[in-house]
Formats: sequence, C-alpha cells, structure tokens
Amino acid sequence: MGLFRRPRDTSHPAPAPAITEFWDWWAQARADIETALAEGLSAEMVEELSLRVHRIHPGLQWEIGRPDDGAPSLTVSGGGDAELRGLAERWVRAAPPDTGGWALHAARQPDPEMLGQRLVLGDHEFDLEYVRLGMRVDHGRARIHIAAYHPDFLFVAEDVREQVAEHVLIWALGEDDVARWVGDVTVATEQPVDSLPPSMLPAVVSQVSEPFREPTWLSGEGRTPRGHPARLGARFPLHRQDHPLCDLHVAVSVPYAHSNPDRLPVEPSASALREFERKLDDLGPDAVLAVRETGDGLRVFHLYADPDSGVLARLDQLAAGWPEGKAKVVSAPDPGWRALAPYRP
Repeated sequence: MGLFRRPRDTSHPAPAPAITEFWDWWAQARADIETALAEGLSAEMVEELSLRVHRIHPGLQWEIGRPDDGAPSLTVSGGGDAELRGLAERWVRAAPPDTGGWALHAARQPDPEMLGQRLVLGDHEFDLEYVRLGMRVDHGRARIHIAAYHPDFLFVAEDVREQVAEHVLIWALGEDDVARWVGDVTVATEQPVDSLPPSMLPAVVSQVSEPFREPTWLSGEGRTPRGHPARLGARFPLHRQDHPLCDLHVAVSVPYAHSNPDRLPVEPSASALREFERKLDDLGPDAVLAVRETGDGLRVFHLYADPDSGVLARLDQLAAGWPEGKAKVVSAPDPGWRALAPYRP
C-alpha cells in the first residue's frame, strides 16, 4: 500500500480506452467469476483479471472479496500510491450503472474482523491478536506516527515485518484513511510503551481528525526573490484522497495595482483579490484551492483541478476578467500533488 514506498513518476494521462475495455470484458466475464468464487478463482481467471487491470496501469492492484452474508466486492487500488489514486477513481466511476450486486471500490476498505485472524506470509504464520501499535500523535501535522510490533518480528526479515504492518493498518482504517491520517510507520521488535491493539486505531484517528472537520488556513511570512516581504496561506489539512479526480496542478497568477511600500496589496486591490478567491472556491468539486502566495505586486493561487471537468476554461475566463493587469493560468499534470510538498507543515 505504499507506506514504505518511494515516490515514482506516473504522471502520464489516464488510459481511458483501457478502462472502457475492462468494463466491456467484465460484463462478459462476471458470471463465470461469480460461479468460481465459492471454490476460488482459477489461475487462468486470476491471470486474465491481472492482465486487464495492468493494461490500465501496471502499478494498480486488485482484490476480490465475498463476505459470508454480503455482496461480492471488487477493489482496484493504487496500493496507497497517491499518483494512482485518481486513476483508480476513474476506473470505479466508469463502471456500468448495473453492477450485478457487486460492491466496487477504488481503495481498500477497512476490515476489522481480519485483525483477529492469522496472516500467512511466506512460511510464517502471524497471529494478529498479538499485534500492538505504538501511537504518537503529531498535532501540528494532524498525523499519527505508528510503531508496529509483533513478538514474531524477531524471527522474520524486515520486508515481512513491513508487510504485516501494512495489512494491519489497512484492515484497521482502510487505505484512504491510512493516507489521510497515518504519518511515519516503523516496525519494532520490542513492544512500545503504552501500545494498543490495532482495533483502537480508528478511535485515535477520530480524536485526531475531529478538530479538522472543516479545513482552515495556515499563514506564514517570508521574503520574495527581490527581498520584499511575502505572505503565504495554505489550506490545512488538505488530503489527496478527498479530491481523487484533481490530478492537474494549476497556478493562477494575478497582479494587483494597489500596494503599500512593501509591495503587499491594499484597498481596493485587497478586496478585489478576496472576491477573486471567493470565485475560485466556488469551483468545487472540480477544483480545490490549496495555496496562495503574495508579494511583489503578484498573488499566485495554486489549485488542483479535474482535467476532464472543463474547469480550465472557467479559470481562463476568470483570469481574462481580472481588471488590474494580465492574469495568467498555467497548468501541468501532477497526480501525486508533488508541487504542494514545500508548503506542507
């Protein structure tokens, strides 16, 4: 799921034809897959399903589940890779209206019952009842740093320990909430002080996330390249998983005509900039305003937008209507939201 994975470049556009081809194939294959679920999919079915998913992107992962008393489910996921989250979302939204009773997911869902089961990895079986999590809350970043412990970690390799931690966190929270709220993840061969069973993790997340039900703005100050004062505002928290289709980074640069000796905006430009920002906020859910930078007679708004929504044309219209100079709109694919890295707390 990517907790220990280094970022990689997956910035090419979503292969829409491969998604369409998947659902065309699924309509024909679904009945056979349903019949096979009771005894397990054949090797041929697994190979074909993997081929269809990997044609969309080789980094995507899939799994099929069937609870004893529930509908079968199919999950196609980026495995926690933020750069693939939008692609998985486009896959699930392209599904036909009639799913035949299947539950479809673009990220792995929580499954707390698995936390009491046994997990077999290679030649080792882990009784997950013995897993304990050390949890350190980082209020400044709205994250929980995790140290995962199991007594059998003494006897297995580091990569196996990491796999156990990944499985446990996903089953406790689901893939998207792990990405939203879990920070650094380490593994421990000694039980951390005040550690808790994984079943308690959702309650801790609920406490940490409660103050952030509504995003706020963090502010900061600095200097422009010319040495003048600069002001920065960043929406916090801002989670990639809450805007899965917004793969496009857009910078809207707006000059202002009225400024003080420090080249920061004053009236009437200050009011005009606030009104312009209000119009940017009204673009949701097709775009989300993430950061604003101000200094040297220019305010730059950084947004993430759904490239298929037509919102770029609306941004061009807003920029063209700005009365205090020539506003510019520049966009580039950024499915991993890498451009935000310098602004995150």
